[in-house]
Amino acid sequence: MASAYSSIKQGLTEAIDFSEGKVKKAVIHEFAPIDVKHIRAKVGMSQSEFASAFGISVSTLRHWERGDRTPQGPALVLLNVVAKEPELVLRALES
Repeated sequence: MASAYSSIKQGLTEAIDFSEGKVKKAVIHEFAPIDVKHIRAKVGMSQSEFASAFGISVSTLRHWERGDRTPQGPALVLLNVVAKEPELVLRALES
């Protein structure tokens, strides 16, 4: 339990230091908006194939492609990686 506490305390201390401008080592990744339909077309998959291959619901994929919603968090990271290295991601996901 002490180890978990120490880890949480360290993380909070680092976050506070960063927010106060005291630490310059933090890595912040900012992703530009992406064109999900273009990524899917580049990979050459139908909506159902793409959704199944990357663990996304078809409904969510359709909303992203229409622009009703935008991918956030881990989904946005995954789509950025797929956009750059689709074959690598597909190989990594093979069972």
